[in-house]
Amino acid sequence: MREVQVLRRPIVWLSEHGRFHGRLEGRTSGNVLLRRAQHQALDREEKALALAKTFVYAKVRNARLVLLRALRERGSSALLGEALREHEAVLADLSRAKDLEEVRGLEGQAAAAYFRAFGEMLLTPEFSFTGRIKRPPRDPVNALLSFLYTLLVADAVAALEGVGLDPQVGYLHALRPGRPSLALDLVEEFRAWWADRLALTLINRRQITLKHFVERPGGAVYLSEEGRGEVLTAYQRRKQEEVTHPLLKETVPIGLLLHLQARLLARYLRGDLPRYPAFLAR
Repeated sequence: MREVQVLRRPIVWLSEHGRFHGRLEGRTSGNVLLRRAQHQALDREEKALALAKTFVYAKVRNARLVLLRALRERGSSALLGEALREHEAVLADLSRAKDLEEVRGLEGQAAAAYFRAFGEMLLTPEFSFTGRIKRPPRDPVNALLSFLYTLLVADAVAALEGVGLDPQVGYLHALRPGRPSLALDLVEEFRAWWADRLALTLINRRQITLKHFVERPGGAVYLSEEGRGEVLTAYQRRKQEEVTHPLLKETVPIGLLLHLQARLLARYLRGDLPRYPAFLAR
């Protein structure tokens, strides 16, 4: 009898500001031995460091592709060129990093350069970007990025729980009560390539305009109900697009990539793979 695999589709509740409220899903799969291996890897400094380096390498490498694409479209940009050089330096230094704090510092270095240049990738004059502001977002671009990141993290949590991993026990992101550290680790591979590119597409093609945002007392800016609808539709459409997985060499919907990476991570933690193969976009 052929085994049938069922892909769970959790329901996620977000506030009108994009803040996570809750999630409805089936039971967690996997077994206690996998989670034990996940916890043991955190206590093994060499293994935790290797995973943190892998997540940061994928993040910087994939962000670099986004910057290169923008540079080709613009023709020239001092900020984009500077960010690319910074990313190349981080990639070179990453292999020599000796501890987690150094890895986190390199990740922050690359992220700072990336967001200094992010405004150069916006092609519509009504939108501007001076830096990443999270809680709360103070401009439409930050509001859009925060909303997309929330969606991506919710999908990462579901993917990890779907293979039996604990989303709160991560390696790059420090452990904090209520923080889905491993989900945040996994999202780093996809943040620029998936969420940032989608944000840029929505803005540059004028699918999202200033009318899709509202400003709250105190200066916080959020997507309006209409804006959230536009973004959710675009996000689901993006998940249905297909790409060739660089390791599996198979064409898969983008929405399955988090599940595939979670499965590969579980195999690595169980000892079935010699290393965790992060997603490297092409």
